[in-house]
Amino acid sequence: MTTFTHEQIQLLLEENNQHECEGIGKDNICVKIEAIAELPTRFGDFHIVAFSNKFDDKEHVAILKGEVFEADDIQVRLHSECLTGDVMGSLRCDCRDQLEAALKTIGQLDKGIVLYLRQEGRGIGLTNKIRAYSLQDQGLDTVEANLALGFRDDERDYAIAAHMLQSLKVQSIRLMTNNPKKLDQLTQYGVKINGRVPHFLPSNEHNRSYLETKVAKSGHMIDFRSHE
Repeated sequence: MTTFTHEQIQLLLEENNQHECEGIGKDNICVKIEAIAELPTRFGDFHIVAFSNKFDDKEHVAILKGEVFEADDIQVRLHSECLTGDVMGSLRCDCRDQLEAALKTIGQLDKGIVLYLRQEGRGIGLTNKIRAYSLQDQGLDTVEANLALGFRDDERDYAIAAHMLQSLKVQSIRLMTNNPKKLDQLTQYGVKINGRVPHFLPSNEHNRSYLETKVAKSGHMIDFRSHE
């Protein structure tokens, strides 16, 4: 298992119980660590950290490998919740593949973090994501579907992720991502990023268009040629 002592865990919980701040981002997001436990998985042995926040009462978790506190250049993956992909194995996206690959990669490292963020459907929620799927079935791409429902192409905000990293006392990270918005927002919120680790899995016939739209309209840094 990872090497956090009971004393370290209790100290973190006590510090967070007293934590108050002005928050981060336009919504003044402030999070607190509520609970920490061991999490053995098929991808390796981790600790899982539960966070609360006062903005929308959603609970988020950090999955930790090794001694990340006060550490530099920690490899980090931000993963937004996707019920259809993560749980049901939907082929319309690559979310489950990305989550499992991140856990496997970090499980093999000495130190690393996966932040699992409750931002379903790029932040529009589960029901609206299904509505967007229905519009995609009629020929719209993912960006067009979100816009047709009155949302931006991506409603996610990573202030929560930034505060979670601060609460874990991480000094600097190497971010596993293809999404430039994650890099830009975390930097804006004060996270020191010392490098990007590409994170792309082979496409399938159901999600190829979805991934191509990410590149064409959202600026994602994906090189399909390297996986063909």
